[in-house]
Amino acid sequence: MSTVTVQVPATTANLGPGFDCIGAALQLHNQFKFTRNDGGLVIQVSGTEADKVQTDESNLLYQAFVKLYEHIQETPPSVKIEIKLGVPLARGLGSSATAIVGGLVAGNALAGSPLSDMQVMELAIAMEGHPDNVVPAFLGGCRLAATGLNGWKICDLTWHKDIIPVVAIPDFELSTSEARKVLPTEISRADAIFNAAHLGLLLRALATSREEWLKAALQDKLHQPYRKALIPGYDDVETSALAAGAYGMVISGAGPTLLALTDNLHTQAVVTAMANAWKQEGITSHVRSLPIDVQGAVIL
Repeated sequence: MSTVTVQVPATTANLGPGFDCIGAALQLHNQFKFTRNDGGLVIQVSGTEADKVQTDESNLLYQAFVKLYEHIQETPPSVKIEIKLGVPLARGLGSSATAIVGGLVAGNALAGSPLSDMQVMELAIAMEGHPDNVVPAFLGGCRLAATGLNGWKICDLTWHKDIIPVVAIPDFELSTSEARKVLPTEISRADAIFNAAHLGLLLRALATSREEWLKAALQDKLHQPYRKALIPGYDDVETSALAAGAYGMVISGAGPTLLALTDNLHTQAVVTAMANAWKQEGITSHVRSLPIDVQGAVIL
């Protein structure tokens, strides 16, 4: 194989109480084409924000590609990489996860697939540092990841077809490292119990689409109370989304994208309300409903 093209979906992580362990893939994608060449590394980028992507060896996609070859103790081949961006950068939609997964999957394919899917995914988790984005980016759907006695245990979660994700993507960035700096190093027993209970409720709410469960389940005390101060207009956007018929609103990943869950009947009203709320704050945003992506990373 001399050329491989990998498509990887965006993801929304945490879903409120599922901090660093739950994520869902969305039908918004980045596409990466790797072609063996003899002229050294070449990286070409197209799409929105293409000018912000590194085109040298520091590129995260290329670093993941090299990581795969280091793992199998082989020299990485010289490649030309063509990147088509569809996932916004530094917005809480897993852009870095698409790069890590895309580079590892492409590297494994060009090397003749020496690693199993599970081995590739474990490499991705090690590179990212936590599983909530890379696991659904790799596998698709909604996933819960936990450490077991012998490595990671991945659980697929049922996402009821009547639950519609709406993402509100603002025109400003928020780095994951900055969003982590505001988190406390310790929490109370009461907050730990609160999140454990709401995580359990979230799993049942996603599977059943029961309105009263969804409205309660999206609450969190581990990260959102601290991170929302980094997102201008958060409270107004949330109030507007709820008034328009959303079950609730959470921070997508580390933010600043906000994720509302609603039903088919209220989807357009929620989209309009969230966009208008940010507009009144002087913030331009792109708000849209996105179905769950069930394929994950695919070689085209």
